[in-house]
Amino acid sequence: MRHTKRNIIYHELIGLKIRVLEHSDPGLVGVKGIVVDETAKTLLIETRDGSRKRVLKEHGVYEFILPGGGKVIIRGVQILGRPEYRLKNMTQ
Repeated sequence: MRHTKRNIIYHELIGLKIRVLEHSDPGLVGVKGIVVDETAKTLLIETRDGSRKRVLKEHGVYEFILPGGGKVIIRGVQILGRPEYRLKNMTQ
């Protein structure tokens, strides 16, 4: 299944480009890079300079760049949980 605007919340997010649009921690707003790890509650973003930022999903709004070049904005609460559980919830 390809990443699309409609199904991104059910996919693995590792490898996607991301930008933090809003966050409860103002120091994270504007952070952009590539998602290198995902847990149930956090995303680990590697920035262009090689630093890594761990971001709580729940407290932010994110812009993801899809492999085909499209952009999609997602609220963090929509991607809480592990990807396999998000997919399971979709089928119920």
